Formats: sequence, structure tokens, C-alpha cells
Amino acid sequence: MSAAETKSEPIYLHYLNHLDVQALAMTDAEIVAAVEEGLLAQGRGETTIEPRMHLVPEKDYPGHFNVLRGYIRPLGVAGVKVVGDFYRNYQVGLPSELALLNLFDPKTGVPVAIVDASDITDMRTGAITAIGAKHLARKNSKILGHIGARGTSYWNVRLLDSIFDFDEIRVHSRRPESRNAFAARLERDLGKKIVVTEDWESCVRGADIVVEASRLEKPEPVLKTEWIKKGACVIPYGTMSAVELSLTDIMDKMVMDDWGQAKAGPFGALRAHVDSGRLSEKTLHAELGQIVAGLKPGRESDEETNLFWHRGLSLSDIALGAAMLAKAKKMGLGQQLRFR
Repeated sequence: MSAAETKSEPIYLHYLNHLDVQALAMTDAEIVAAVEEGLLAQGRGETTIEPRMHLVPEKDYPGHFNVLRGYIRPLGVAGVKVVGDFYRNYQVGLPSELALLNLFDPKTGVPVAIVDASDITDMRTGAITAIGAKHLARKNSKILGHIGARGTSYWNVRLLDSIFDFDEIRVHSRRPESRNAFAARLERDLGKKIVVTEDWESCVRGADIVVEASRLEKPEPVLKTEWIKKGACVIPYGTMSAVELSLTDIMDKMVMDDWGQAKAGPFGALRAHVDSGRLSEKTLHAELGQIVAGLKPGRESDEETNLFWHRGLSLSDIALGAAMLAKAKKMGLGQQLRFR
């Protein structure tokens, strides 16, 4: 060991566990603002994003890990998130997605924080959904059709409603007990009636905003293009595709969170659309960060039918994680762990 190493100051990192994250009680506005900050930096070219990587431990296991990596220059922080996506976890009483976010000093590589990112994953996904709709849906959108009841679904509906104040919210998922519990939680927290539908069509047909966050075991075109009304905004992001190839044919604008993620791995709602050339660099209207930064337009008329596909950005995890860390320090939450 060198003399410099023996004389160096101890290095501590901040650890926020699940209880700490919940105690932060992040508001809807705080969540959306943090994620928008990451999108703004991305749109201005002030970030580094590496395509996500996948780890499938065993081909017979019903799940995989996602590894997301990024850097946000204005925040001065780099990060890596590892999140498990195991869709049968409900059978053993666990959330389908459990995650850890690691934050680092980009100048030295020193670890800054470890954060339970399970809630971050759900919150930032909902924020991206809501911000995408804010720019691509009709301003007077009043009917939401939401497929799926997993963890991210709650924040989709909650943050969308914080922007649009829907007159009607419809939800559907495969298991009745899941969709009924989901609706009950939303009714309690939003203070409005939730319509639970028995099938996909009655959930989707005629909705102003359609979110598809299903948990299919294999790709299956369950959501029919003919159900999408003119002028709607469609946001599909299921791991396995649930949409028809024809969905992109009716779209006036197609937007992604990051084009670099389009071909990352075998999963994704529009995987087949990219492979077949229906969604390409030529047909892509913009990345969401470009719209947030004012470099490209979002919705320009009520007649547009628009699509937003988000695969999940490391930048959103990092931006929200950094905001949580700052709030935790002010509130005195978390633990200091000695690194070396």
C-alpha cells in the first residue's frame, strides 16, 4: 500500500433503503420536475447514455435483469442501475421489479450513494409516461385507458391524472384480483371512480390516452389498431409486444425516450416494428428530450394520432435518485456506510 493510500481520508457513501425512500414522501411535482431535468439535459446533449444490457440468469427462469448506465453533466453525477424484472414474483409475495441504483462522482469514480431503486423505477416510469403525454396528447384529454396493474402502472395513472384530471379512468389486467386491487388503490389515492374493464377492447376503444403496460409471457398482438381513435396518444411499453404491426401505420408522430435503446436487447413493445423498418431513424419524429428542450415540436394539432415508446432511461433513474439523495440529506434520512 502506498503512502498516499495510507494517508487518504475515509470515503463514505450514503445508503437509502426502501423505508428511507418511502419516508421522503416525494410529491408528484418533485418526481416530474426531477425527471424533466434529466430529459432537458439529454435534449441539450449534456448527457451520456449507454444502451441497456440484459442478463438472463437461466432460460427457464421467468425473468431477467436490466443494467442501465448514464451520466448527467449538469447534475455532476453518473449512475448504474440494476433492476430485476421477474413477472411471476407475485406468486412469492414480491414485487416484479426490485432494483438498486449506484451513484458515482464522474471525475474520480468514487461511489456517492446506493439507493433502493424499486420505487424510483416505478416513479420515473410514470413520470416519463406523463411527460410524454403532456407533449403528445391532446391538452383536453379526458379518458385514459390503462392496460396493466404492475408497480409502474400506479405511477402512470397517478402522474397522468395530476396533469390531465381525467373524467374517466379505465383499467384492465389479466388477473381480476390484480386489476380490482389496483383500481381500489387508485380510487383511494385519487379520490375518483375507476372503471375496471373485463377485456382489452372496452378499456382501450375511444380513449384519448392509451397506456399499454402489460405483462405478457410472449409477444401477442392483443391490442388492436382499429380500437385506437383518431387523435389519441398511445404509449406502449410492455416487455413483450402486445400491439399489432399496423399500429405504427396510423401514427402522425412517433417519439422515443432514446433512439439508442431501440435495438438494445430482444425485448420491447415495438421490437418487431424496429426489426421490420416500420420504426427507424427516418420515421422517428424525435426523442422526448428534444421536445422538452424545445428543439422539436410535440403535438401540433388535435387531429394528430401520436405514439410514444419508452424503454426506460438511466438518466431518469439518476436524476430522480439525485433529487432523492438531496432531499434525504436535508431530512437527515439514510445511513453513512464506510467504503474505504
